[in-house]
Amino acid sequence: MKIAIVGCGNMGMAFAKSFIQYDLVKKDNLLLIEKSADRSEALKNEKAGVVVDTIGPRVGETDLIILSVKPQDFNSVYEALRDVIQPTQIVLSIMAGIPIAQIQEKLGHPLVIRAMPNTPAMLGMGITGFTAAKEVDTTSLRRVENLINATGRSIFLEDESMLDAVTALSGSGPAYFYYVVKAMIDAGKQMGFDDAVSALLVKQTMLGAYHLINTADKSLDELIKAVASKGGTTEAALRAFETGNLAKTLVTGIKAAQTRSTELSKG
Repeated sequence: MKIAIVGCGNMGMAFAKSFIQYDLVKKDNLLLIEKSADRSEALKNEKAGVVVDTIGPRVGETDLIILSVKPQDFNSVYEALRDVIQPTQIVLSIMAGIPIAQIQEKLGHPLVIRAMPNTPAMLGMGITGFTAAKEVDTTSLRRVENLINATGRSIFLEDESMLDAVTALSGSGPAYFYYVVKAMIDAGKQMGFDDAVSALLVKQTMLGAYHLINTADKSLDELIKAVASKGGTTEAALRAFETGNLAKTLVTGIKAAQTRSTELSKG
């Protein structure tokens, strides 16, 4: 399979490195288009693939084009893509907020898949929601799904509008966890620990809690109850969280992210 990646930032390269790691594409068949001279030179030094700085006829020789430029940069690349794209090529967009119909219109090309990954894809531990135009056949969709799964896991959505919810929940989700971890580390520092000790206590706690969520045969409520003894320290903390409406605030924030994603997709 031959793949072109337009825009080789963190997410574009997360996909590229995963494809190579799992031997889904050879480096000679991976075309990396990066306009930044410094970034382009770094990619050449890494021998990450065939690196070029402009969109040219070679893009039209690939099976799949991955659009991983920033959404605001799409307008600066679509005309060049439209000139070289071939009828059988699949376009996979990981640009946030740009709907399939808009990509189809600007490229003059119907075979578009749209996906929303998250940053843990850089470690092969991402989760990606994706959907496709009706013109994309099942075989092509499964091939692209296999590629996406090299970066972690994926979920297919029939309704494209649900990608706004994916953006809010998992796309932006890592930042929410970082926010909570940061607050917990700050609490540890206020209680007398230095930065390193507080960070170790919190990060290892989060890691262990994650594995319990994945392996314990208990619901989240049961896991909470197992830690929160009646009249104990955990219960005191949970009561304070409830008084401050922490859970409601988190839900409100995530829904605000969904609303903003919808606004961006409408231009």
